[in-house]
Amino acid sequence: MRRLRVTAGAAALLLALPLSVAAAVPALAAPGTAPSPAASTAGSAAPGTAPTSDPAAVRIELPRPTGPYAVGQEVLHLVDEDRPDPWVPSAGPRQLMVSMYYPARAGTGSPAPYMTAGAARGLLDFRLPGNTIPTETLTGARTWSETGARPQGGHYPLVVLSPGFVDPRTAITGLAEDLTSRGYVVALVDHTYENTGTTFPDGRTVPCVLCGQPKDWSKVDESRAKDVSFVIDRLTSRPHPAWRYARMIDRNRIGMAGHSAGGAAAVPALLSDDRIRAGVDLDGTMDVLVPASGIGGKPFLMMGHPLGGDDEDSSWVESWPNLDGWKRWLTVDGTDHHSFTDFPVLIDALGLPRGPGVTISSGRAVELTRRYVGAFFDLQLKGVEQPLFDGPTAADPEVRFHS
Repeated sequence: MRRLRVTAGAAALLLALPLSVAAAVPALAAPGTAPSPAASTAGSAAPGTAPTSDPAAVRIELPRPTGPYAVGQEVLHLVDEDRPDPWVPSAGPRQLMVSMYYPARAGTGSPAPYMTAGAARGLLDFRLPGNTIPTETLTGARTWSETGARPQGGHYPLVVLSPGFVDPRTAITGLAEDLTSRGYVVALVDHTYENTGTTFPDGRTVPCVLCGQPKDWSKVDESRAKDVSFVIDRLTSRPHPAWRYARMIDRNRIGMAGHSAGGAAAVPALLSDDRIRAGVDLDGTMDVLVPASGIGGKPFLMMGHPLGGDDEDSSWVESWPNLDGWKRWLTVDGTDHHSFTDFPVLIDALGLPRGPGVTISSGRAVELTRRYVGAFFDLQLKGVEQPLFDGPTAADPEVRFHS
């Protein structure tokens, strides 16, 4: 699955090009990687799909959250004065941008943007050399969160979300909003210099320094675990937390979920931080394997796409028996690596073909990801029983349970 972190993402955004442009772009993988298999088939539309001739006219809208709460959003700039940046030491202390989502009072804020112009340009330019899609197509995407919204009263579990390598944090906005609507505070983290663009409050958008460079993936995941623990530190510190609504957070109910590298980072995060009680890995190779001693009995959900035939991710196979608490391993048929993110929604909005092997609609992929991740945290952080995890159901024939 780790091998797909760059190539699958490149394929997904290749499909977001007008086909006349896609035909002129032989490969969109990062320097030093092989072209995605999708690059050779991008000119063949899937049945029932057709490219949108004018991407500027497209209105992208994320699926509506399923929970009863409205969603507020604020963006934090956090600086870890005790830790130099691991990738660019000359930059000084580690700096992170974090989107905070919280249950809010409906209609009390203004629409939150999907991403900054700088981050959108970084994403499009990195994935699509010669890109013709206007930046505004991404910055203008409709979210369901509101900036400046008044918070609901009460205390809520905290879930920290970590995106895939290369992807900006906004790639899993839909999951963040849905969890919040179900009654969670969510911290969505940008891992600086590991994605196509992080925009700081002074307007600078810094690029992906690690992209295309040789790297020790276990070090990347361990660094992300440190980022996550630092975010939790700043959100729960007393008497001066970094977020003005930190009182909403129940410090005794904290979980972590991530996609790809973000999911892989959940293992070292759970191993190193006792405050994190449960973790979710969405299609991420475990560069740090679960040790034979386990992860302290903490619940863990693994949810991924089929690799073809009888193949399974070797890190999942090796780690599975060492998980020593509640655990589930789910494979969602008809999906690919990025089916657990917002990318399929963006592709469908442009009316463009899906990736090879993808038979599930973007809406269905979103529905299943939200339902199972939400049910996991409802069970593990709220104590609400979830028959959904008892085994396969006719309602979700795409979801296979491993034992």
